[in-house]
Amino acid sequence: MNSLSDSLSPPRTARHPIEMEREWRRPKSVEDASHEIRVLRWSNHCSEPLDVSSDGAAPMHCVALNLKCTVVDFDYAARPLIRGRVAAGVAHIGAPGVAARARFSSQFDVLHLFVTQRVLKECYADLFGRTPGEELTLGDGSLLRDPAIERLSQALAVSQTHDAALGKVFTDSVSLAIASRLVASQYAGTSRGSRGASELPKWRMTRVMDYVDAHLGEPIGLADMADSAGLTRMHFAAQFRQASGLRPHEYLLRRRIEHAQSMLLRSQHNVLDVALASGFRSQAHFTTVFKRFVGETPCSWRKNHDGLR
Repeated sequence: MNSLSDSLSPPRTARHPIEMEREWRRPKSVEDASHEIRVLRWSNHCSEPLDVSSDGAAPMHCVALNLKCTVVDFDYAARPLIRGRVAAGVAHIGAPGVAARARFSSQFDVLHLFVTQRVLKECYADLFGRTPGEELTLGDGSLLRDPAIERLSQALAVSQTHDAALGKVFTDSVSLAIASRLVASQYAGTSRGSRGASELPKWRMTRVMDYVDAHLGEPIGLADMADSAGLTRMHFAAQFRQASGLRPHEYLLRRRIEHAQSMLLRSQHNVLDVALASGFRSQAHFTTVFKRFVGETPCSWRKNHDGLR
């Protein structure tokens, strides 16, 4: 069986930064993924057995992050790897070109990160200060348990909102952090020590701030912010946090809320128009984020600050 039924997909009206995976360990496409890590979610809340297989043909690693305890028979490279219960937090890295097969006997919930060779080399270069001289291969096919990766995968799982535009920067950042940790674990003993992150220079920070302010009403990804600074994503994220004390997605959210506050005070636009102009894709999510940052709903805050107009 190679695909899930429509009943396993999210409602058509929902939009998430992490989409449901239609075929096990198969991203929809790889043509435009050379600069990204594709994150998909493979889950089923039914307990009926499900057989799936993958020929590993996609030219990228598949990092499987198990989010809940499940029962599965899992074969990798034609060898039995799991027979029975596997705990939440366990991960597995599938290399390109290696076939795998699984039979799930209970409910399951897994995140799949599809990582291209280009992304791995980008992480390697940022970690060790030089370009690797050969193709990188992660893992040895065995299961792994890394508390840091487990926390990052849980953060990805709970980050899903109905506003895909806002989730993209966070999803990109956390996914790259997972890939970077895997590369560091694999190659730290065979390469020079990793470099400590320096602070983003002021002129680069200014370019990022100007870019964000000019595109607040549009979807902004981590790659967009890094490109505006003239840096790779991994290098940018670390330097940005050193300079600002904030992760890129946190800074972006703050700027969107500040822009929304300015519009609420200086215009007669309704809350939905303010939300859309500030880069949110729904009034409901805008209200949730606004209240988290400000402590009041947009309507309440506007009413309480009406005298400042």
